[in-house]
Amino acid sequence: MFGWEFPPFHTGGLGTACEGLTKCLSKNGVELIFVLPKKLDLNVDFLKVVYADDNIPIKKQYYFNSIIQGYTTHKSYENKYELEKEKDLIYASNLNEEVERYGLVAKRIAEEETFDIIHAHDWLTFKAGMMAKRVSGKKLVVHVHATEFDRCGGQGCNQHVYDIEKKGMQEADQIIAISDYTKKQIVKHYGISPKKVIVIHNGTQFEEFILNEVSNLKKSKKIVLSLGRITLQKGIDYLISAARIVLKYDRNVIFVIAGNGDMYEEIVRKVSDMGIADNFIFTGWVKDKNEIKKMYSMADLFIMPSVSEPFGLVPLEAQMCGTPSLISKQSGVAEIFSNCLKADFWDVNDMADKIVAVLKYNELHKTLNENGKEEVKKLTWDKPAVRCMDLYKKMMEEVN
Repeated sequence: MFGWEFPPFHTGGLGTACEGLTKCLSKNGVELIFVLPKKLDLNVDFLKVVYADDNIPIKKQYYFNSIIQGYTTHKSYENKYELEKEKDLIYASNLNEEVERYGLVAKRIAEEETFDIIHAHDWLTFKAGMMAKRVSGKKLVVHVHATEFDRCGGQGCNQHVYDIEKKGMQEADQIIAISDYTKKQIVKHYGISPKKVIVIHNGTQFEEFILNEVSNLKKSKKIVLSLGRITLQKGIDYLISAARIVLKYDRNVIFVIAGNGDMYEEIVRKVSDMGIADNFIFTGWVKDKNEIKKMYSMADLFIMPSVSEPFGLVPLEAQMCGTPSLISKQSGVAEIFSNCLKADFWDVNDMADKIVAVLKYNELHKTLNENGKEEVKKLTWDKPAVRCMDLYKKMMEEVN
């Protein structure tokens, strides 16, 4: 299995998904070799982790000193390279070179490791998966968590990334899409037969979290929380517009925006220009798991207004902490999560109405919370893992 991030070293939902899936696969007897491009101080006992670096020719150790991260774009990669290059590390100067190098190292790994199936997560690992398939003759599954059309919001998509995605899907023996929404994107934009794409929704690792101490801010204010990357894809600009409408009715609401991204400064300026800055808190990126849980628990409502969201685990995480959600209809999680409110990302009036309703009517908040928590308990990684295992077995039977 090829990935590029794994908790606690992750920048988004992909790392969380990889952890949840691999834990349940391992629990069901699947032996996993998880390949990462960068040496990390991971402490996991349910899978074998291999790090890729063709500069250290030690058998079973392929340490590849990389600055690839989840949701890396060409621009963000180049910015980070400029910051890191003085540290005398072995980095490629651009993302294209880095992806190529990962693919070449994957060839060595595939020649020396023993495995039955190759499973590659998202475009940064597709070349590695294709190279492993060529040298081993084993079948390849590509797992699509997001497409370039999701990341760019349909505007200014990177042709090079698109080409890698399309090539990976074409060479794959089977494609896993994390939602029906994503499958439709794959069929429509990449010309892939729907028969080749199987939908396996993400799950969650249910862990109920109760915050006993509530801050003074909570006592005097209602809190609406949004957590994630601040990019075009995530629709934060639409949330800002909805917030302005909400604040016309109730100035006693605080909007907490947790995260960072290429639209961060633009969003902060927009809030200031609208004259509503006193009702907003921008926390920046929050990495500590317990701090995130506290934020979920302190909020009265969690909102995910994504323009294009292949799945979206965060509403499920919020619900575990007793916080109901308002999510965009343009998200994969909307296909399987019923006990939440839903709105089109562009309909800021509908979004504002639903925010006000949850904050105003305690019975609505209570019903969403209680029913949502019971529903999330059933949305574990067990079923997705079993479906992946069934897929592996079917592919191996076809070979034999």
